[in-house]
Amino acid sequence: MYSVLICDDSLVARKQVSKSLPEDWPVSIHFAKHGREGIMALREGKGQLLLLDLNMPIMDGYEVLQEINELNIDTKVIVISGDIQPSAHERVKELGAIDFIEKPVDANTLQEVLVKHGIRQGEVVEEEPDEDALDPDIRDCYQEITNVAMGQAGDRLARMLGVFVELPIPNVNLIEVSEMHMMLQDIEAKESVSAVCQGFIGGGVSGEALFILSDSSFDDVAKILSIKEEVDDKVQLELLMDAANILIGTCLNGLASQLDLRFSQGHPIVLGQHRSVSELISANKNKWKRTLAIELSYGLEGYNVQCDLVLLFTEESMNMMNYKLAHLLED
Repeated sequence: MYSVLICDDSLVARKQVSKSLPEDWPVSIHFAKHGREGIMALREGKGQLLLLDLNMPIMDGYEVLQEINELNIDTKVIVISGDIQPSAHERVKELGAIDFIEKPVDANTLQEVLVKHGIRQGEVVEEEPDEDALDPDIRDCYQEITNVAMGQAGDRLARMLGVFVELPIPNVNLIEVSEMHMMLQDIEAKESVSAVCQGFIGGGVSGEALFILSDSSFDDVAKILSIKEEVDDKVQLELLMDAANILIGTCLNGLASQLDLRFSQGHPIVLGQHRSVSELISANKNKWKRTLAIELSYGLEGYNVQCDLVLLFTEESMNMMNYKLAHLLED
């Protein structure tokens, strides 16, 4: 069976790429959430085809391509990235990628590329329009204002910790509750996590912010903050709440200012410490319905620290948000 490895730090993007593969193609699909994990999977023979993101923590896509060359790993690489700079296209081709697809990927584009390079034979079928998909222009607007907000949050975090904060391209998707559960199950699938949820509302827009930190991150966070005491549950809870407060508050303020809104934030709720994501889902399954999800993954350069911030907006909120963003779409 043909083996496909999807390497992307975004939870939603990995799922989206997987769903875009031809339904009748018998393949074994594997996932990696950063480049180092991707190289390990390739060395284990998981990935005759590598679908590779560029902006990732620990090891980015360019470094993955370089290492594939150095280790002489036999795999075909298609880069799937939101980086639309011509230099990015040229650089990945020089490093051995056979093609470049811009995010968000769709099934027809991916099928065309697979056929073009002889990876999969057959006719390209015209795909049915996805009624639930976001309009590309609207998605671009959401990504643009989120880029500004996450940059502000990253700057505040960097100043507080004195480290470089890695900021990937935000992922924006309209998803069903079942897809939300699948996305959450993919978060730090190999280890337990701690999570905080905080509601927000204002000016016809409401939702919840979900902050998730892998348990393996706590030791390095404590090291950065020069905490000498034992990093027990109490200290970890303080670190979790401090990080959640900074990222959630700054991101929401950044979005609100661009939308000319003011958000009131509810009291943060600890969903759980040292628990599997499936337990978090089971305990909070009634909280999330069909929603607009904006996913942000933060990493700290040189440290084993990775956290995810998912902003969940109710479907009704999109009417007001689209109205507020209409000026960005004017010619």
